[in-house]
Amino acid sequence: MKRILIVDDHPLFREALHNAIESVMPRVEIHEAETIDAGIQILKTVGRFKLALLDLFMPDTNGFDGLLTFRKQFPKLPVMIVTGQEDHRLVKEAVNYGASGFIAKTASGDEISNAISEVLAGNVYIPEDYSNGALDNTAQEREDLARRLFSLTRQQLIVLRMLREGKLNKQIAYELGVGETTVKAHVSEILRKMNVVSRTQAVIEASKIDFDTILSQATGNTD
Repeated sequence: MKRILIVDDHPLFREALHNAIESVMPRVEIHEAETIDAGIQILKTVGRFKLALLDLFMPDTNGFDGLLTFRKQFPKLPVMIVTGQEDHRLVKEAVNYGASGFIAKTASGDEISNAISEVLAGNVYIPEDYSNGALDNTAQEREDLARRLFSLTRQQLIVLRMLREGKLNKQIAYELGVGETTVKAHVSEILRKMNVVSRTQAVIEASKIDFDTILSQATGNTD
């Protein structure tokens, strides 16, 4: 049974999303949460989910903080943004922050169903009436991100993978059989090469791309 999570504080829209999901997935287990924290708790306790539908503006979060929290803690989970704010600038920002899709709450049931189908198929969904430039820029930015990740050595990529898993320097050092000083040096180089200022930013950036594929393809990189 496939599971989908709806995170939205409006009961009527949760119901609309529920109906849209069932129209494209007859056999599906749908979970609902009214807050980001409640959604995270469901993801941690229930099991594997195929998709999360996330309201961009929730009472317990600010702007894209909710999306960033989901991308950091569940980097492999596709997250589609649903919002009542129809600002075209939000589309590019949402995709840049790792969203797998973007849909306005004013969209028809058929459009919402189509968006869900596209994201479940592994695609990024953006409404047709939004500027194509958002996708074009995103593609260029992801190419740049891929180049930055490929500049990391294999050991640095492994450390970055462990950072994505939420591990501390001490845990990483133990698992790799190296000293904490070595791990700190790797983290510093990761931040420098990825042009970010914190571990959290590095994790978020890595979540925007198929990081596991990057890691498997980087076998030629050595320390």
